[in-house]
Amino acid sequence: MTAFRISPAVAEAFPGTLIAVITASGLRGHEDWPDTAATLAELEQRLADGSWQPADETDPRIEAWHTAYRSFGTNPRRVRPSVDALGRRMAKRGTLPRINPAVDSYNAVSVRHGLPAGAFDLDRVTGDVDIRYADGTESFTPLGEPETVEAPKAGEVVYVDSTDVLTRHWNHRDAHRTRVTEDSARVAFVLETLHADRDGHLVKLAADELQSLLAPHAERTAVEYLAVS
Repeated sequence: MTAFRISPAVAEAFPGTLIAVITASGLRGHEDWPDTAATLAELEQRLADGSWQPADETDPRIEAWHTAYRSFGTNPRRVRPSVDALGRRMAKRGTLPRINPAVDSYNAVSVRHGLPAGAFDLDRVTGDVDIRYADGTESFTPLGEPETVEAPKAGEVVYVDSTDVLTRHWNHRDAHRTRVTEDSARVAFVLETLHADRDGHLVKLAADELQSLLAPHAERTAVEYLAVS
């Protein structure tokens, strides 16, 4: 099984980090996921009737990621954390994108709880996954741009396997190689906070919610937590 690790340097810089890793095997992405569809519809209805809004950059959950991005040289208003970009898009358009059931599930959970989320097709991951500072020699191919190769800046926090970078700017954008599609059968989903003391309960609530959306369409699901302290 693929292991996820937080490097000592990142752990030292962000001592409140807590990451839930939800794994699902035997996923059936081509069938209907009615609970996910209902969750998306509920969020969109609550946005429309004014009973709920996505977290924005004034929210402490998003503000923490802006501060983190600035610490490793990324302007978070030009290159936004995934949950920030997703919430802004939803607030503007009134809807969440429909990609495929697995991706739609983690998007819904992410925006509901104000936590960055991502996912990796484990059959396309090579070796283990480390969350560490880039050294400037790595390569990254952005999601949806298979012909593009970028070079993450030295000092930028990235997810990386033994081949290349899986996410840039910690959680801004995922790689094309490990993207989750309807055909993905083994997937690892992540939910993140930099303040476990304040938002750890939200990470656990969100992980349980995501697992409940995945379980009816998987042979097996499991949750583990990566904590610095």
